[in-house]
Amino acid sequence: MKKGLLYLLKYYALTVALFIIAKWVFMLYNAGGHHVSFGDYFAVARHGLTLDLSTALYALLVPLLVVILSIWIRIPAIVIKLYNGLIATAFSMVFVADTCLYEFWGFKLDVTCLQYLSTPTEAMASVSLWYLLVRLIAVIVVALGIYLLYSRLSCYNIDKSYRSYTLKKRLIATLLHLLLIPAVIIGIRGGLSESTTNIGQVFYSQNQFLNHAAINPVFNFLAYIGSPVNDIPEYHFMDDNESKRIAAELYPTESITPDSLLNTSRPNVVVILLESCGSIFTAQDGRRHVMPRFSQLMDEGISFDSCYANSWRTDRGTVCTWSGYPSFPMASVIKMPTKAHHLPGIAKSLKRENYRTSYLYGGDINFTNMRSYLISTGFETLRWKADYSLSEQSTAKWGVRDDITFRTLYDMIEEQSKGQQHFLIGYSTLSSHEPWDVPIHQFDDKELNGFYYLDQCIGDFVDRIRQTPAWDNLLVILLPDHSIAYKGLEQTDITRNHIPMVWIGGAVKTPRHINMICNQTDLAATLLGQMGIAHDDYHFSRDVMSENYQRPFAIHTYNNGISMINSTTFTIYDLTANRSILNKGEKADSLMHIGKAVLQAAALDLKEIGEK
Repeated sequence: MKKGLLYLLKYYALTVALFIIAKWVFMLYNAGGHHVSFGDYFAVARHGLTLDLSTALYALLVPLLVVILSIWIRIPAIVIKLYNGLIATAFSMVFVADTCLYEFWGFKLDVTCLQYLSTPTEAMASVSLWYLLVRLIAVIVVALGIYLLYSRLSCYNIDKSYRSYTLKKRLIATLLHLLLIPAVIIGIRGGLSESTTNIGQVFYSQNQFLNHAAINPVFNFLAYIGSPVNDIPEYHFMDDNESKRIAAELYPTESITPDSLLNTSRPNVVVILLESCGSIFTAQDGRRHVMPRFSQLMDEGISFDSCYANSWRTDRGTVCTWSGYPSFPMASVIKMPTKAHHLPGIAKSLKRENYRTSYLYGGDINFTNMRSYLISTGFETLRWKADYSLSEQSTAKWGVRDDITFRTLYDMIEEQSKGQQHFLIGYSTLSSHEPWDVPIHQFDDKELNGFYYLDQCIGDFVDRIRQTPAWDNLLVILLPDHSIAYKGLEQTDITRNHIPMVWIGGAVKTPRHINMICNQTDLAATLLGQMGIAHDDYHFSRDVMSENYQRPFAIHTYNNGISMINSTTFTIYDLTANRSILNKGEKADSLMHIGKAVLQAAALDLKEIGEK
């Protein structure tokens, strides 16, 4: 009996120790770009311990059951060995994936990773084969190490233990072990109070990296496994009618005498979504040398200098741009075809004005349901990787390199300009993305090389198209899909989601810098307002140049968090911790109340789409 209890105690202690070691490895691997002291390693372990203690009890359930059964019957040793192998493999996969994905995503492992398993080729395009091989080896080595530790932690022989019990000892031992079950359940729950074990309990620092390091990755994954990213999100910050009222006041759907930016109401329009191109790579945030041509275009065209991305991923940013529709922390609307098909779209709106619509992308147009979304929101013709030669398709890990697709864009403009019909062309670049496999080596920094290469492609394209007659009636809008966490840049940095939006072309009346805070979702209403086209079906897009744009702010959602920015305040609310984690400026609570109202109203709107 004592040996059985000692075995369970050692099993539990080893599991907790593994969790702590995994935290320290996570911190060492991802420390670059974060402020981490020696003492932080112990602080993270201390603050994360309650979650580790609770999560380790999940792993203890099967050994506890096996020990109880072994009191009465012979349990083959292979049973616990197989379980040890399963636990070791699961832990290893979670530890390695959590540690390695954080450098790309900036948040802990959760079910978000599952949505990319349906298209593994594209999901793995960000990294090299060698990178994957090393991580696979790491998974195997770590799993083997964990298995050996579990196997050797005790000399307790499960398959022979039942022989040492008399009937009396069996009854007493069974009773004692059964008494452990409610204790384990209470421990998993986190006590007897109303508050149960949750991720927010380990948050302790203004440094988000330390909070993330304290989170147990196994618990984090399990916590979200029942809430797939494609479920309709629900939020209950306030009464539903109150959230709708606030959102309706903030997002007027009519343009009132907008300040004119264009010299024509019917330009030919090209919208270029620049992969990952945050303002941190431009003159706006002090890096003119990285994108000198683009920075020059900011002065030559119309630059919206205080624009912010709504989201942190391409699938979200695409919907935000073309449909003027908000993003959600844990849901991707583009992967909800029954909802996405009913969204408004710039292409839909211009088709009603007799515009030809087409889209260009050098990657796989089927990735994250992109084809379905583009077609359903009004794009008639799609050109993508399959339309290029095999040699061109292999010029970049994600597909066709940007300099090649920019030449295709030039040809499309030239061709369509010869016709009598106005046109809209959408285009998504792809080379400025991991693994940054670009044919330019201007800097010793691979990310900077990626954006310098994108800049050269933009500059060459503009130089060529400017020499053609098509330029005279052309409006080219350059806008990123999102920004990135360059050098560990966190959501708590106000520049993290700052993005450039630049309008250039012969259709632009005069160069201007517009400083009003706005979102990329505001492109739809602003563009349509300039063209005198109704945008009353865009419930979350604002005409920045309209007289009724009275309360400028920008909202951003990331993995289970919201940030809000206006002219005086920057505030962040973490939905996991259920509290504000950053407040800079005046009336932060009031501003976040607006953010919560918008998020709740958007979720209600999404739920009603297609059901009205």
